[in-house]
Amino acid sequence: MPLRLEIKRKFAQRSERVKSVDLHPTEPWILASLYSGTLCIWDYQTQTMVKSFEVSELPVRSAKFVSRKQWVVAGADDMFIRVYNYNTMDKIKVFEAHTDYIRCVAVHPTLPYMLSSSDDMLIKLWDWDKGWMCTQIFEGHSHYVMQVTFNPKDTNTFASASLDRTTKIWSLGSPDPNFTLDGHQKGVNCVDYFTGGDRPYLITGSDDSTAKRAVFRLLKAIHTTFLLFVSILSFL
Repeated sequence: MPLRLEIKRKFAQRSERVKSVDLHPTEPWILASLYSGTLCIWDYQTQTMVKSFEVSELPVRSAKFVSRKQWVVAGADDMFIRVYNYNTMDKIKVFEAHTDYIRCVAVHPTLPYMLSSSDDMLIKLWDWDKGWMCTQIFEGHSHYVMQVTFNPKDTNTFASASLDRTTKIWSLGSPDPNFTLDGHQKGVNCVDYFTGGDRPYLITGSDDSTAKRAVFRLLKAIHTTFLLFVSILSFL
């Protein structure tokens, strides 16, 4: 049977092209980053704009709430990351992060860390408690890195999706990927973890018009970690 979703509330608003959205964990807010270079915070209950930030003259492709700091962080095509306080509207930090378009930013759920990925094929780890110092660079992709996301069940690890047709799993503190999934025929645009149930599902979406669900189990020995693939399913 086809999946049916009940729409409880429809929110529609004209804007420039929307490149990313994020939900605030406690407030009824949607953060949208726009191709026009603007960030908007919308209240989905009142369907009104709460805040707006003029970030750049170039597209802002990714933005996230950092609710524990009352921040929004944004990465743009001008290769800069910007941090704003969403209560006071103050600009907290601006710094050049990459040498090409910034595709994605991802915030660690508990530690003062943020990941960024870029068309320069790099993933960088930033520590805001150390003045937004870049504390690690992850190299291994051979094309644009479209998305990065932390594993909610093991926040020391994260996944990355790239147009080199691969998805890689990494650990903080290690320069090399733990393993690589290469089941797609074209570039991989997005990746996320499924948090329900006991099995650690990883879901990817690609330019080959498929979404793939990888089910894996990690078996830890004293000195070695083995990866056992249980199944890979494709969805048209």
